[in-house]
Amino acid sequence: MSPAHIRVAIIIGSVREGRFGPTIANWFADVARHRGDLDVDLVDLADYDLPARLTDEPGPEVAAALGVLSPRLAKADAFVLVTPEYNHSYPASVKIAIDWHTKEWHAKPVAFVSYGGHAGGMRAVEHLRTIFAELHATTVRDTVSLRSPWGQFDERNGLVNPASANASAKVMLDQLTWWAIALKEASAKRPYTA
Repeated sequence: MSPAHIRVAIIIGSVREGRFGPTIANWFADVARHRGDLDVDLVDLADYDLPARLTDEPGPEVAAALGVLSPRLAKADAFVLVTPEYNHSYPASVKIAIDWHTKEWHAKPVAFVSYGGHAGGMRAVEHLRTIFAELHATTVRDTVSLRSPWGQFDERNGLVNPASANASAKVMLDQLTWWAIALKEASAKRPYTA
């Protein structure tokens, strides 16, 4: 891996039955893989049994889930959270995953691909920015926001009219990569302490 190669975890935030998140995440992961400077790890929160109740000592099922998820997050140099907007905010599954982890987010950039109705998930993103700031993460300014995306994808899960979304994805990934390199180099010279 070259010094400029970045490991990015693309996290599917929704765990609801019938969710649309995997379609959007798979499209975005393909866009990211075509760059050549990113190693993509597609992380689906539905694959992990993380309960809402935080405890000092997780039970065996939670410990097993954390034993797989936590190292994947720790290895990432950057994150892209694919999140819907539920009731003007983000889903509980996202908050649960965030709260079960702390140091994994420190001194790393986080970007967002959001989707929903009229606002395209942007209210969820605005709420998440304050949470990631508390976790010593840097959120990138630009996002990819998809308004009412359900009819915008074809039978192969590709965007029917990808030009605008691909352009937004490029800008956002350029920012994410810049921050990932800058923070990685800074942390190598002087480890980050919270």
